[in-house]
Amino acid sequence: MTRINTNVQSLVARNTLRQSNASLEQSLTRLSTGLRINTGKDDPAGLIASENLRSDITSIQRAITNTDRANQVIATADSALGRVSSLLNDIRGLVTESANAGALSDEQLAANQLQVDSSLEALNRIAQTTTFQGRRLLDGSLDFLTTAGSNFGNISDLKIDQANLGATGSVSVSVNVTAAATQGQVNVANIPASVAGATATTTATFANTATQAAGAVALTTAGPSGFTLTAAAAGPAAGAEGNGAVNLVIADGTTEGTVYDASTNTLTATVDISVAGNDTTADLYAVINAGTDFVASAITGGTETISASTTGSGTLTGGRDAGSRAITITAATAGASANGKTVTIAESASVTAGAPTAAVDGSGNITVTVNDTAATDLDDISTAINALADYNASINVGTGDGLYNPTSQTPPVVANTAGGVTASGGISGDVVLELAGSNGAEVLSFGAGTSAQGLADGINLVKDATGVEAVVNGTTLQLVSTSYGSKSVVDLRVISEGATSTPTGTFTTAINDRARNTGTDVQASINGVVVTGDGNKFSINTASLDISGSLTAGFTGTAAFTIDGGGALFQLGQDVVSNQQARLGIASVNTAKLGGVSGKLFQLGTGNNASLANDSTTAAAIVGEAIDQVTSLRGRLGAFQRTTLETNKNALNDVLVNLSDAESSIRDADFAAESANLTRSQILVQSGTTVLQISNQNPQNVLSLLRG
Repeated sequence: MTRINTNVQSLVARNTLRQSNASLEQSLTRLSTGLRINTGKDDPAGLIASENLRSDITSIQRAITNTDRANQVIATADSALGRVSSLLNDIRGLVTESANAGALSDEQLAANQLQVDSSLEALNRIAQTTTFQGRRLLDGSLDFLTTAGSNFGNISDLKIDQANLGATGSVSVSVNVTAAATQGQVNVANIPASVAGATATTTATFANTATQAAGAVALTTAGPSGFTLTAAAAGPAAGAEGNGAVNLVIADGTTEGTVYDASTNTLTATVDISVAGNDTTADLYAVINAGTDFVASAITGGTETISASTTGSGTLTGGRDAGSRAITITAATAGASANGKTVTIAESASVTAGAPTAAVDGSGNITVTVNDTAATDLDDISTAINALADYNASINVGTGDGLYNPTSQTPPVVANTAGGVTASGGISGDVVLELAGSNGAEVLSFGAGTSAQGLADGINLVKDATGVEAVVNGTTLQLVSTSYGSKSVVDLRVISEGATSTPTGTFTTAINDRARNTGTDVQASINGVVVTGDGNKFSINTASLDISGSLTAGFTGTAAFTIDGGGALFQLGQDVVSNQQARLGIASVNTAKLGGVSGKLFQLGTGNNASLANDSTTAAAIVGEAIDQVTSLRGRLGAFQRTTLETNKNALNDVLVNLSDAESSIRDADFAAESANLTRSQILVQSGTTVLQISNQNPQNVLSLLRG
């Protein structure tokens, strides 16, 4: 159909050209902006997704910046804490050096104290001046704030490292203790409540220095004529104590032999006269020579008949054996107070011969003074000692003449008095023990008679080295670890012990027998979460709460408190919600806060109770606790940097890459595709223009019909 009014072909060409121009315009826009979506009409759904992703990307970028800033804060605090650690180590060295008091002058000790004071001032200065953008980091302003609840006084050394306070800004904490921590304990039971007292004693032995020939006696009265006896060299009658009239008694009996009675100087010879051939002096001679006291040296005038009634007597002269006699000197009162006292034999011309004197000095030592030229009878020395109120003396039976002659003998060497035991509770025999605890081991020796309290005192002298303390409970010695928990231990081993020693429980006669016991840790929960116990210490570490502290020994029940603020709040995620935040507590490190159960660091200053001059032992303990406190804080901050901040940053960077990729895939233009579209659109526009030109020429063809 040929029409003039309506050029349909032109309309179609124009519409197609318009669409081609729109496509060309879109391609040019995308290629010029690099975006596939430039307006909402380009891709409404894609625009929504892209904008959401852009919002997430912006938040994550800020979260990464926040993490970097938090890392810088922690790094600043850690750097300052490094200086604190260095100062504490310097103080530790000064305390150790000052404990060597025997090798230091007062001036050196004062110089060390001056260095300690300067270090303490430097610590306080670091705590006050360590800042980040004007915010102090180590003065306690970043620590958590708490409000005490029920039984809160049973919690000490509370340390809140991290807490999620949520939208309310506070959290209630309930510590429920079901079982208190215990100590390692070994009991030594049945230590005698009382033992018999023993006296200190020693012996003074007087030795003769010369020997004379044994005296001889001729029995002429009522005895066999010409019968001569000589004292045997080793017999008791050979000494001067046998001098005098010797009586011979002849007895009739079935058991032949001789008996000498030194007290009466009588020799009894028993001969069985009833037997034929045993009634002559020759038989008597044989019986006497069979003994050890006398020797029958000769029979003159032939053999004579003897009878049971035959007796005789004579005088023994001139004998003295080489031998010794001893005087035992014993304290008058039982107990150990007389142990270790000396006995001295002195000689003086001012002392009357035969009248020695004895005296005790203020220390309990004995001095016996004899004449310097005349012999003194030991009985007289014994009598002089017995006159003392503090000591008794007795002469031991022995050989010798019983005399001390200063011109021919040397004074006796006397051992110090020993063996005195006070009547009190104690073990019955010597014992050597090895006692080990949490701090180390010691070998201890105790003598027989040591009381339960004496054992406890000896053990407690080294309790700092062993970690074991001794307590007396009636007749039981309780060995208790000074610390609590599964790491506390009491290990008692018997090295040696007397065969009859008591008690027979832990102290036994078997070498290397031992008793060992360990304590238990506290059992508790915090807000339903089971704690990690270490003695009386407790701790939990969850996503919402990282807390530690110590409980009063023996406490069971519930202790409560509220964390109602404080801490350094770090925004680590893209969403401002509590689970994408971290609230970290940083306690003060000034000298009033550093320390532990032994005391606080400021006490090491001049004039305070733990200064170098007053108590270096306590000072060392305080510094050790302060070092542990600071190193623990540095470790916690380092762990926060490594496990929280760096991990968080790495995760955020990964998310940022993925979100950026997702956003780019939605919104960014594909240049290859858009270039192809541009070329296509350009061709279509050119083609459409040509077609439109041709379509517009169609009406002119109608004019040719009219001309004809």
